[in-house]
Amino acid sequence: MRRLFAHITAGAIVVFARAITAVRGVWTGVAPAPTRRVYFANHTSNADFILLWAAIPPQYRRHTRPVAAADYWLKNALRTFIGRDVVRGVLIERAPEARNQDPVAQMTEATDAGDSLIIFPEGQRNMTGEDLLPFKTGLFHLASARPDLELVPVWIENLNRVMPKGEIIPVPFLCTVTFGAPIAYSDHKAAFLQAAYDAVLALKPETGDG
Repeated sequence: MRRLFAHITAGAIVVFARAITAVRGVWTGVAPAPTRRVYFANHTSNADFILLWAAIPPQYRRHTRPVAAADYWLKNALRTFIGRDVVRGVLIERAPEARNQDPVAQMTEATDAGDSLIIFPEGQRNMTGEDLLPFKTGLFHLASARPDLELVPVWIENLNRVMPKGEIIPVPFLCTVTFGAPIAYSDHKAAFLQAAYDAVLALKPETGDG
């Protein structure tokens, strides 16, 4: 019964996200596929992964899991249900002292089981007004552990206008999720992270109208 309710809730979330944002997935240099992937994207809203998740075709969406902060998604019963049961998030403890699992091991366990992941390499919501914050090293460590994964950059446009910081009622606004060509893995950490950063930024539309 819980699994059925989670499935129904997932469908309702996608319908709601599409109704509010008319989200359009733009696939450039890559196409939807059952390949195990890591979708890595810019991060301006707690709803980012919902929009990206909704832009993936349903047959692949059910095997795509967001990597998200455990302290946020386990804060109350509703968030826990959505985070664990509906989107099957890989929930990471942000505070190292609170961890009983290695974050990279959690992610590789998910990909080894056949799932793709959604991650936000900035590590936090970008509220600075800059296009992107510097990338944390998690993407590099995951790619190093599983270099066969397909690494797909993504740009999410306009979601920060739908859910401005501090607001609980979304504002209807057209949004796009642009998926770019996969990047190559490199064992040179700084070069790899710069290439990943550049690949995401290159997908930003030239205008802010989505």
